Amino acid sequence: MIREVIIGVGVALTIFLAFFGVNVFPFLLLTAVLVALSMMVDRKGIATTGSKESAVAHRIDFQQIGGQENAKRELREALDFLKYRDKIKSMGIRPLKGILLTGPPGTGKTLMAKAAATYTDSVFVSASGSEFVEMYVGVGASRVRELFKKARSLAKREGKDSAIVFIDEIDVVGGKRGSGQGHQEYDQTLNQLLTEMDGMQTTQNPFVLVIAATNRVDMLDPALLRPGRFDRQIKVDLPDREGRLHILEIQTKNKPLADDVDLDVIAKETFGFSGAQLESLTNEAAILALREGKDKIHLQHLRDAVDKVLMGEKTGKKPTEDELHRVAVHELGHAVTAENVRPNSVAHITIAPRGNALGFVRQVPENDAYLYTKEQLENQIKVALGGAVAEELIYGNRSTGAQNDFMQASHLARTLIHCGLSRLGIVDAENLQKNILDEEIRRILAEQEEETRKLLASYKDRLESLSNYLVDRESMPGEDFRAWLKGKSDIAQREVAATTA
Repeated sequence: MIREVIIGVGVALTIFLAFFGVNVFPFLLLTAVLVALSMMVDRKGIATTGSKESAVAHRIDFQQIGGQENAKRELREALDFLKYRDKIKSMGIRPLKGILLTGPPGTGKTLMAKAAATYTDSVFVSASGSEFVEMYVGVGASRVRELFKKARSLAKREGKDSAIVFIDEIDVVGGKRGSGQGHQEYDQTLNQLLTEMDGMQTTQNPFVLVIAATNRVDMLDPALLRPGRFDRQIKVDLPDREGRLHILEIQTKNKPLADDVDLDVIAKETFGFSGAQLESLTNEAAILALREGKDKIHLQHLRDAVDKVLMGEKTGKKPTEDELHRVAVHELGHAVTAENVRPNSVAHITIAPRGNALGFVRQVPENDAYLYTKEQLENQIKVALGGAVAEELIYGNRSTGAQNDFMQASHLARTLIHCGLSRLGIVDAENLQKNILDEEIRRILAEQEEETRKLLASYKDRLESLSNYLVDRESMPGEDFRAWLKGKSDIAQREVAATTA
């Protein structure tokens, strides 16, 4: 703001004096000096503010990070080399210079870096890889030098003997050199980072430890990953069921929960969720409760929040009555198939449009699974095809709503082939002739489609009546659906009565 005022006043005064024939060169020089001084003040102010924020913002303990027990244990072990330097010196062990945290977005890599600073009582200075990328040659390298210089000076000022420099998105500046990206600034910035890490002595005081995070470790230059730079790579993966429960317990400590809330149920229904998604889930549940005027968060609020995090907010799409009935039949086809091939898997059925979907069936795994058998993959194909097959049984034709289902089924069929679980046996997928691959995919899909049709044929009459119920109610919990499937719900009793009459 000050700089803009100086420039404006300087330009106006220069024009005014030039109009009267006065030599304006001294005024131009004075204006340039004042602008330069203001820029230096702004830069110093930003640097000072950043240092203060870095110094106070890292007060996070490992206990505040849910899940990730293996990653936390491995990180603490690496940090002990820094924390107990005098003790390990007698064993001839040098402290680590760099730790690389890898894993999907939202798994808590930044939080773990901050907790590392708290654990070692170190100064914490952070930067993102994108901050070093500039179109001007040498600026990124200069910023790398300034970052390490700031970490050391801040540690000395606060009387600490160590500092942690955290670089997020390091793949932006740490990508493989000579990859044809055509920008020398990237290479110069990376070279400067390598030089800084090489120049760090394990005996210097204050000692600087570099912690970096990325979800694209395959893009990093090999020079970064060699011993003596990033000595340790720690995988920060998606939390398992126990980890999700731990995260949910942490995130709901300051939220009023109703008596019907069972966080273990939500942990089971959120397979594949990251820590960030779970935090968003609890926040959205609180918003839904507030919107309804409730003073506590109920189980239904949390389940609705799961749908919102997965699919997005409800859209303003207004399908016609015929479209709603078709969507209901389609989703019930998925649900009936899923419940037959894997009982108790359906958690929620809805025809409320969210994101790009007009409806969906949310399923929960029996347990967190990382390996799949041929039978399990074939069952997943049946579930994916169930919607289109149900439409065909009721309406005699299909709609475009099954496009994503077919893509998923095709992907699963390819997985069967690539893993040697198809009729072709063990194959080299890269060298497999395209016509043979396509023919085997069609055979697998046709076989599973026929089995799905046989499965749903016995439910043809009941699907119509339940679709009418789903259109009226918009959604249906998994428990109510299973009661209908077993003939124990009110709607099932009405179906029996209508048949008898």
